[in-house]
Amino acid sequence: MTSETSGTRKALVVRGGWEGHQPVAVTELFLPFLRDRGFDIRVCGTLDVYADAELLGATDLVVQCWSMGEITAEQSAGLAAAVRAGTGLAGWHGGIVDSFRGDVGYHLLTGGQFLMHPTGFSDHAVTLAEEHAGHPVIAGLGDFRVHTEKYWLSTDPLIDVLATTEFPADEERARPVTMPAVWTRHWGAGRVFVSAVGHKPDDFDVPEVRTLTERGLLWASR
Repeated sequence: MTSETSGTRKALVVRGGWEGHQPVAVTELFLPFLRDRGFDIRVCGTLDVYADAELLGATDLVVQCWSMGEITAEQSAGLAAAVRAGTGLAGWHGGIVDSFRGDVGYHLLTGGQFLMHPTGFSDHAVTLAEEHAGHPVIAGLGDFRVHTEKYWLSTDPLIDVLATTEFPADEERARPVTMPAVWTRHWGAGRVFVSAVGHKPDDFDVPEVRTLTERGLLWASR
């Protein structure tokens, strides 16, 4: 575990799991941003930190990038309790919605779970939700296109969907489907931000992806 002192709010970056999502390289993109916004940053490569109630209680924002893997009941309950008490949780792509596939409580916390994606990367549109156009995560942004994985997800009806993607009808789907791609939710006193975009570092070269992700981190923070 490492720490970097730079401000008054505290962020905990928890990264690990499947290396295909490049948890170190991608999270490193956002450390300067958080530092510039006045966060003390602690970086951790173990889930044991989720069982440390004192540490989580003093943390304003947990940024998780941990794809797949397993979480213990104690760790999962500790994270959920901390968010319910006011600690923010944020992440993107498999680092937050393809984590700990066997833990239903974790999926209830995040509001969504990865189920599949079509083979390879595809060019596709991300459409912002008009009804949430004033939300601080997407305010002033427009629809955009990305070339990356498109996630098919199981989602909670209580999330606030800020952006969607479209799956056309095909041999597997009898009709087109609009799928949540970016959302927020409240969990007790805490806030959760999730973006399905972010399989690889250059996904964040798309200005809208970078901006909404940075805003999502700030929105989720206590």
